[in-house]
Amino acid sequence: MSQLDIITKKYDQLLMILIIILCGLGTVMLYSASSSYSLNETNGSSDTLFLRSHLKRMIIGMIVMFLFIVTDYRKLKKLAPYLMISSIILLLATKIVYMAKGITFPARWLNLGLITVQTSDIARFSLILYLAYYIDKKRDKIRKLSNGFMPPIILMACILFTIIVQPDFSTAAVIGLIGLCMMFIGGARPKHIIGISITAIIVMIPVMLMRSYRLKRVIYWLGSIFGFDGGGTGKEAIGYQAQQSLISLGNGGISGLGLGNSMEKNLFLPTPHTDFIFAIIGEELGLLGAIVILTIFLLIFQRGIKIAKETNDPFGIMLTIGISFSIIIYAFINVAVVTGLFPVTGLPMPLISHGGSSLVINLACLGILLNISQSKRSVNHISGWRPKI
Repeated sequence: MSQLDIITKKYDQLLMILIIILCGLGTVMLYSASSSYSLNETNGSSDTLFLRSHLKRMIIGMIVMFLFIVTDYRKLKKLAPYLMISSIILLLATKIVYMAKGITFPARWLNLGLITVQTSDIARFSLILYLAYYIDKKRDKIRKLSNGFMPPIILMACILFTIIVQPDFSTAAVIGLIGLCMMFIGGARPKHIIGISITAIIVMIPVMLMRSYRLKRVIYWLGSIFGFDGGGTGKEAIGYQAQQSLISLGNGGISGLGLGNSMEKNLFLPTPHTDFIFAIIGEELGLLGAIVILTIFLLIFQRGIKIAKETNDPFGIMLTIGISFSIIIYAFINVAVVTGLFPVTGLPMPLISHGGSSLVINLACLGILLNISQSKRSVNHISGWRPKI
């Protein structure tokens, strides 16, 4: 039986400052990026349509973050299995509701009355929490294939399948990557990780190419790399958004055109306030501004790893690892898409892109991270278990 001693200390103040700075910069850039679209959506009556909705969600997210800061994260351990089951039910319910109503749009959002949530965001949070719980509970068996490694992999596969059928392939792939990172750092054998990764790639590539729009995006992306025309021209072309994104970044140069002076946001770059907001950051703030944003993300990741190294509670360590990798992976894949390194896909930039569920979930996760940083936790384990960090 483990004995847990808690020595209270201040939360990671630098991490809190970084979060506030990123949220502040994100709000300013979201207003700038969305102003033209707001005017277009409101017939010229308001340029703050998306800013207002973002601020409402930001306030909710900050309240949730504060609640997690003052709540002992260890209480989440008991809830982990139930949250995992609930997230699977929500994913299935989302698809069922859309099918019942005959809606052909992607079944990614579920109306719960007062709020509408993107259920894959809840699944991401639940999976991180569950894997931290599982690795803590089974840390001595995680290197064994049948009764250590495979059970959470099978569960993860079920979750990814329910997300893919929404369809939301890119989110499923990223959540799977986060899960594998946690399993590897939690002590799983490299050969098991490599084996399941190869299997996943073999299975998911045909699944990805089954949808014509995904295939067209990949063809355009390959064309941009190898120099052949894979997307046509004009606003209806499959590569139009990627083309405008690169034009936006090119316009910005080193120092940018200045805050509010983007040309691409004026209905040239589609939905610049969501998944392609980094292009507007590059255009208005230049390469230097883009580097500042990326540096903040890297510093948040560094603080997360530091917190994990200072924590001896396995559940807290793995929760910190999952949250830190979630933030950094989403941020850098978003940048890779905007800069043309990856095919176009719909992944938001954490704390910056317009989107309610993503913003609230990410702030909740960072609240948990701050709570873990408040205490040094000394755990006496017979095994002396430590993750690979």
